Amino acid sequence: MSAIFETYNAETGQRREGPIYTLDGIRAAEGWGGATLNDFPQYYDVEVTWRSASDYPVDVLYKLETGGTTLKSQKAAQCPTGCKSGDDASHDFPVKFTQGSKTYELVRTYSERKGDPGIKMNDNTNIPDTAATVKTAIEVSIGGDNIVGIYREAWPKPEYDPLTPPAAKTKSGQDMEPEPRAVVKADNRNAEMFNVLDGIPTSEDLYVNAFTKDYLYKYTFQQISDKKTYEITFKKTFNRSWTEKVPCGETTCDKPMSDKIDVEQTYQIDRLYSYWIIDNLDVYDVEKANVKNYALPNGEVTLTPNGYTPVGLSGIWHSEAETEHIQEPQYTKVQTLPSVSLTGGTTPPAVTPEDWTDKAEAAIKKIKVRNDKLPFVYKTTTTVMNNDWHEEKTPDPGDIAKASQVGENVLYRKDLTIEPTLRNKKDATSSGTIHYKMNAGAVHPSTSSFQKEIPGINNVTVHTPVVNYSDTSDEPQFNQKTVPNAARKSFILDRPFYVDMPTDGMHRSILGYGNRDYAKYTKQKQVQFEFDVWVGADKRMYVEAGNWIEVPVNQERMWFFLPVWVDEGDYTVYFRQIAINSPISGFGWQQDANTQLENYYVATDTVDVEVIGRLYDFHITDIADYNWQSVFRQSDGVTPTGQSYWVGGQDIDGDVRGNPNPYHLSILSGSHPNAGKKNISVKTGYHFKFDMKTKGNMFGDGDGIQITPTFEFVYKNGTGRQPVDLYYIRSQDRKYIKIGSPEDLEKRYTVLGEPLRNVPRQEMLDTAPFYTEGYNAYYQQSLRKTEIGWWDYLLLTRHLRTFIGPKTNIPYSVDPDRALVAEQKWYGEYALPAAPYVVPANTNIAEWGRLNGGLDDKSKLWLRDGYIIVNFKIETVRNRDVTHPHLQYMRASNVSNWDNQWRLEGFQHSVTDPYGNVFRLYDGDVMFYHADKSSRDDFDSNQTH
Repeated sequence: MSAIFETYNAETGQRREGPIYTLDGIRAAEGWGGATLNDFPQYYDVEVTWRSASDYPVDVLYKLETGGTTLKSQKAAQCPTGCKSGDDASHDFPVKFTQGSKTYELVRTYSERKGDPGIKMNDNTNIPDTAATVKTAIEVSIGGDNIVGIYREAWPKPEYDPLTPPAAKTKSGQDMEPEPRAVVKADNRNAEMFNVLDGIPTSEDLYVNAFTKDYLYKYTFQQISDKKTYEITFKKTFNRSWTEKVPCGETTCDKPMSDKIDVEQTYQIDRLYSYWIIDNLDVYDVEKANVKNYALPNGEVTLTPNGYTPVGLSGIWHSEAETEHIQEPQYTKVQTLPSVSLTGGTTPPAVTPEDWTDKAEAAIKKIKVRNDKLPFVYKTTTTVMNNDWHEEKTPDPGDIAKASQVGENVLYRKDLTIEPTLRNKKDATSSGTIHYKMNAGAVHPSTSSFQKEIPGINNVTVHTPVVNYSDTSDEPQFNQKTVPNAARKSFILDRPFYVDMPTDGMHRSILGYGNRDYAKYTKQKQVQFEFDVWVGADKRMYVEAGNWIEVPVNQERMWFFLPVWVDEGDYTVYFRQIAINSPISGFGWQQDANTQLENYYVATDTVDVEVIGRLYDFHITDIADYNWQSVFRQSDGVTPTGQSYWVGGQDIDGDVRGNPNPYHLSILSGSHPNAGKKNISVKTGYHFKFDMKTKGNMFGDGDGIQITPTFEFVYKNGTGRQPVDLYYIRSQDRKYIKIGSPEDLEKRYTVLGEPLRNVPRQEMLDTAPFYTEGYNAYYQQSLRKTEIGWWDYLLLTRHLRTFIGPKTNIPYSVDPDRALVAEQKWYGEYALPAAPYVVPANTNIAEWGRLNGGLDDKSKLWLRDGYIIVNFKIETVRNRDVTHPHLQYMRASNVSNWDNQWRLEGFQHSVTDPYGNVFRLYDGDVMFYHADKSSRDDFDSNQTH
């Protein structure tokens, strides 16, 4: 039992609130203090027990929520016939029940008095999902009660229709034929220096080029086909509103009511899927090629790929795990649909069942699938399978493209040097094998490698060429032989010479051979002489005749020095060039080139030469004319000044000697170094001393120097030069004697040991052993007069010769005496008659005298106002053969290329005297005598003519 309150305004007595039936209502009616609020509970829910005398009915009603239709009814189990008021009654409502074809679910329980059915008591809308039944218990009221269960029609369970996946497929393919080939050729490719079928030298480079397919392959792809089933639950809230009758004081009023209905439906959705995986993938990359041939280094070469990128399988992706190949749809397994508001009348509005299958299909997407990934990368990328995601089904795999041949640089090696010492060989055969290895990206590979023989590789012929087209220096410009031999090269004693051993020349007329340089294939170049030589112009090593001398291969020209003691004569120089692959012995040789293949490793050549001596260093060392004494001797009249008049300013080989003007031939006015004697030449009748040198075999008793003087006249102004004849008057009969005529019997003499000749004592000492017993005897002999010829011919014999050859740095194998006598010095003198008569050549003086009343000193026939030029033709004589002179100092001007020693030593062909007169000179002009001045003019002349 509970109190009913009303509140009033204490000042006016007006009612403010009420009637108020609940504890919460009275508490909220006014702003009560705390103590007042605590007092109110005692007036509510006061227990009062009262039992009626009569039985009242208690009915259990199953009603539809909407419309209030009773589905079924029954008596409460406790009150089958009724119960007293205050008795307990209850009923367990099933949460769900089926009646007919429909299923109903409990949504509310309450009780109501039969006398006041609009008032709901024990109202319960909290129906547990997991409970089978919900109990509603009451105390029976006066007049009876209804225990009511409110039901609504349950939503039907969604149907499941399973799908069947299609059958899986398989795909396979292969290309395992490499089609290999190879060549062995000479570098450089496409510009081969040699045709190896004809021949290639050792030390040359080969290249090997193999060709095969870029890759080989074999594969099987397997499709996986299946399905998966997914569940999804939808929830939806229906917000309902309606009105119900509730007590309202002593009557009832409509009370707004609301609730929410949560509906949940679960659907099963099938999703098909299929994808491809790699069941087996064999991919073979090129590993190497082995090629064998006799000419290759160690007989074979391994070609590893250059610039070759194996098939790119690094991007491959393979998995047999299903989870790697599918992406299951991501969705919210329990989804809440937008709520719906329903408005009813006096009962809750009905919630009509809905089919959410479409929503389930939309919420659960198709399974995303992907294949294994197989990007086949070779030059370009071919996507055989990609692992892009697709819905439900992936594309079928593509095909692996058949490989093309590898590029020309892949299996290629150049610079394969043929071993230099490898012997020649014709048609050496070749063989080879191509090797593949399994690519690291292979899937379930069947083998690790694959190989196949390479057919049809070409042969190679090894032939190392050498040529020999050697030559030597030739010095005709130093060849003083009277009759030179143009068929032989001129080798000059005591001079450097060279041999040329080029490595170029003509060989076989095949590619890479022909006319070219073969130094690369030449192991040795050797030269052999039939005479001793010094190696190097600097004489660094002495080699005796008959020995092979090494010439550096890369040095074409090698200098030697010809010892002065080598005998003059004809010789042959031998040459050989040896191939780098020649055996030490047992080899064959050919002239010029080893064009034959088998066992011919040496090319030979020869050159004929002639060793020739020298005639040189002619100079005037003294003039008996007193006007010239100071030039050659010091004030004591004996001691030499060291001055002499040389042919010119150059030495034996044309190098600068260092003697300045005026100490050059010819001697004429202006040759005297004393400016006060510039007009002085030499008076007739005075002799002049001279000497000269030779090299070679001029040490025999029958060897000597012959000099042929000739005479010309020139006027003092340098004009009118002409050949002349000289006459002198024979004292016994006063007859004019022509020099050189049969009547000219006047002999000439000289003394080697004469003090004023100043022959060095050491020369005398060195020469004496070759002539007499001891120096003193030789010296005494040298003081005696030696006949040297006539006015028109001189012959310097062994008695006027000294030996001046080298005495130091003589090789042990050389006879020192032979070395000493190899160089000689010859001493002589010459003078014109004291009073010569000069006429143009070939003048008949007898006829002139007959026509002109006779001859005397004043006859106009004689040429006086000028100079008599003495010209020497100097030649060497061997073995007393004066008719065939060996060497000569001067050669006719119309003979080119051969030596003219006058010119080589710098003879001047034009001289200007102190008065500006120009005189033209000829080779051999040694002295200008005054035609109008005689030694007889001097007080102390020692001449007899």
